[in-house]
Amino acid sequence: MKGIIGKKVGMTQLFDEKGVVVPVTVIEAGPCYVTQVKTVETDGYNAIQLGFEEVVERKLTKGQKGHLQKAGTPTVRRLREVRSDDGDPQYNLGDVIKADIFQDGEIVDVTGISKGKGFAGGVKRYGFAGGPKTHGQSDRHRAPGSRGAGTTPGHTYPGLRGPGHMGNEQVTVQNLKIALVDAERNLIAIRGAVPGPRGGLVLVRASKKAQKA
Repeated sequence: MKGIIGKKVGMTQLFDEKGVVVPVTVIEAGPCYVTQVKTVETDGYNAIQLGFEEVVERKLTKGQKGHLQKAGTPTVRRLREVRSDDGDPQYNLGDVIKADIFQDGEIVDVTGISKGKGFAGGVKRYGFAGGPKTHGQSDRHRAPGSRGAGTTPGHTYPGLRGPGHMGNEQVTVQNLKIALVDAERNLIAIRGAVPGPRGGLVLVRASKKAQKA
């Protein structure tokens, strides 16, 4: 499966062939280096490990530097794995993957870490309706309400929706369409929104559902 690591630059807009404004997210995709090749014989499955974002050696541990020296790649600090299937392009250690592996109009899945929003109540976190704004309820408008039975079982079950930490978790947005690929500057413009803040790390892969279809 095709994939590349990138960094979210931000959002802008493009005009399609009909002159309609299209909101897009610009991603600085690559260059990435193949730092490890996994096979069924050695690891039980086929995959490649990609490295992104070159840094000075002193920012890496000895184990990380040894791993990259074995692959013969520059010192990169972001490593991600992309599963490969039969019929996918074959890569070797040290190969460079750039944005031109994708083309305009392709359908992709984008994985990133969503924006952290801290502690949030049930209304913001899950869309609870809250309580009535009359009949003397001056301070219960955004309360989650009752959580379950009384005497039996006498407690609430774990996993129920309620107030808590919101965001800052891995999110995958599927079936996004590539609007533009700028191979010279390693930029990919994807229609719609992508998880994470500006500067956040994202993994762009060929869409699983589109391939099955």
